[in-house]
Amino acid sequence: MNDDTVTHEISLLVTAMKRMADPQPDGTYKTTFIKIFKDEVLEQQLESLVGTMKAAKKRGIIDFQGQMLLQGAHDNVEVTLKKP
Repeated sequence: MNDDTVTHEISLLVTAMKRMADPQPDGTYKTTFIKIFKDEVLEQQLESLVGTMKAAKKRGIIDFQGQMLLQGAHDNVEVTLKKP
């Protein structure tokens, strides 16, 4: 994927997280990986959810424990959308 595609997919992830995650008093949004993974809208829009999440973490847009999240093993890992 080129950088424009990655940027576009990250923006789709951010929009989805604002829709599905719980807003926090500090301005962040929090949800679990499985909630993101099972979102039908994102499933249709993103080429690679895990790749998009890794790119968003590398850019400091989201945060989660570890380097990569996998369905099953990391379903309940909290994912934070930093202040948008």
